Amino acid sequence: MSTPFLTPDPRTVAASRIAEFARLQGMDPDDYAALHQWSVTDLEGFWGAVWEYFDIDADTPYEQVLAEERMPGARWFPGATLNYAHHALRNLADEDVAIIALDETGTGYEVTGERLRALVASVAATLRDLGVVKGDRVVGYLPDTPHAIVAFLAAASLGAVWSVCGQDYAPKAAADRFAQLDPTVLIAADGYRFNGTTHDRRDATLDLAHALPTLKATLLVDHVGLPWPSRTYPSPVIRWEDAATRSEDVICTPVPFDHPLWVVFSSGTTGLPKGIVHGHGGVLLEHLKTLGLHSDLGPGDRLLWYTTTHWMMWNLVASTLLTGATTCTYDGSPAPFAKLDVLWELAARHRVTVFGTSPQYLLGMAKFGIDPSVHDLSSIRVVGCTGSALPASAYPWVRDHVGERVLLASISGGTDVVSGFAGSAPNTPVWAGELSAPHLGVALAAYDAEGFPVIDQVGELVVTRPMPSMPLYFVNDPDGTRYREAYFSSYPGVWRHGDWITLTGHGSVIVHGRSDSTLNRNGVRLGSADIHDVVERLPEITEALVIGAEEPDGGYWMPLFVVPAAGVTLDDALREKIRDAIRAGASPRHVPDDILEAPGIPHIRTGKKLEVPVKRLLQGAPVEQVVNSAAVDAPDLVDYYARLGAERRDRST
Repeated sequence: MSTPFLTPDPRTVAASRIAEFARLQGMDPDDYAALHQWSVTDLEGFWGAVWEYFDIDADTPYEQVLAEERMPGARWFPGATLNYAHHALRNLADEDVAIIALDETGTGYEVTGERLRALVASVAATLRDLGVVKGDRVVGYLPDTPHAIVAFLAAASLGAVWSVCGQDYAPKAAADRFAQLDPTVLIAADGYRFNGTTHDRRDATLDLAHALPTLKATLLVDHVGLPWPSRTYPSPVIRWEDAATRSEDVICTPVPFDHPLWVVFSSGTTGLPKGIVHGHGGVLLEHLKTLGLHSDLGPGDRLLWYTTTHWMMWNLVASTLLTGATTCTYDGSPAPFAKLDVLWELAARHRVTVFGTSPQYLLGMAKFGIDPSVHDLSSIRVVGCTGSALPASAYPWVRDHVGERVLLASISGGTDVVSGFAGSAPNTPVWAGELSAPHLGVALAAYDAEGFPVIDQVGELVVTRPMPSMPLYFVNDPDGTRYREAYFSSYPGVWRHGDWITLTGHGSVIVHGRSDSTLNRNGVRLGSADIHDVVERLPEITEALVIGAEEPDGGYWMPLFVVPAAGVTLDDALREKIRDAIRAGASPRHVPDDILEAPGIPHIRTGKKLEVPVKRLLQGAPVEQVVNSAAVDAPDLVDYYARLGAERRDRST
């Protein structure tokens, strides 16, 4: 067994919530492996214990913890009625700070528990007056500010279904998501900040509203101080200050355990983004377990996790309120040119206890010589890191520049379950470059090509028993076909997630990257189809292929291969035009690292682009292991990408 980089501090373990939870089950709080084994062999016992430990306040009791164990379609806590928003608001005293609103300028403001309840009650009453009822959809085109959390909780309190995306999404990209939901109300901000620039999204909001014909109203949020011009909207317009200043009481509608709470979108490689629906009860329990037990959050703690509203980490930022802890929102670049270390400065100023980020952020801090320790970071207990695998080289940097006893919790999960599959806890050792262990309640395994579990070998990440936060269903998938094909087509009854992992002999998890072709930059996922759609609309481009390839040093290379139209030269001017089109039409966070002219794009015989095989070729896999040349329309193109991958590896050695 390799030597851990960090071993748990006995005093920290003894004082943690996971230790208290273990003791209540009659288990040794120092033995995480035994606790995890119980959590996945006795699902009813474990999740029932989570319910009791966090004192779930149900309007009607459950009849059984797990009535039907199957995937998909497990039936959790039948008979129970509750409301997520009630639990998010109930643990905050009036004078407690519920939300700290921050931005890249370093300024901010606080929202107390009393103020948050008043805002939620007022916005909920406005939505109710607009005719929003249980099951209706409310959508947000918003940056990471308290407005988004208030709007979400207001919708949830009514039993309405929430969905949100950041304003760096072009109106068409946002409409591709929201139009699938037939939303009743749109809530949108005037703009957002990023890297010293205020981005005006007033016209984009109008375009989006016109693309959503089912809207009954649009709520306009004054965030960056841009005046809303008089425009013709397709439905009535209400100003946020009018919606949020009514004197009302919070009323939370009880809903069944599996009533839809939100829709999150995980873009696939083709077609429209995939709308994933999660339920009130499943999210409530899963997020209390993840934040309360694994991150040890509770009253008095503060979480600052850099995210956008369309990344699943925003959902966990909002769920911090469930634990009674304070959550921080942040509008801006994680490392603006004006002050690269602003997040560390804010963490010190506001006494943050859990600081969350991505591997690219930590690696960038090290590369540019940023020393966070010039700030007083003594309050930070946990540095969470997700979005991709954190390389071993980053671990000493965090120890030396943040704190030698800080728990560096590298986490792997997914929008699909809006939670983690593996990570750390106060009572787990940490191995550099590895995730400490599977999360409680997650029956994690690595399967080989034949579908057998393996240890100390690379395999497919699978989950063999259900989790409460697995999707209820997909949007516009009435018979569940897309849902089953997404996760259960490879191993019937077993969830296949799409990551390559190794489960080590000492219980840790090593993540090797995506086994599909979803673009996953800094944890923000985007479907390759979103990029292809924009680029291939340019008259100068015949076809395009974008790849996101994880690299051994922890980097992430995202090249775009293009086939120019006849007579067109791929010069710097055309490259910049392509970048501008992607920024405006898809996402500025997914502008490719390189734009390369290719002799062609290979397809399988049905016409689908060879995205995953090309990715693996660029990462160095042999041709014979990733593609059957006989099934490809142009086998010589496979050789081109294989040679390109070999040349790139030769240059790096």
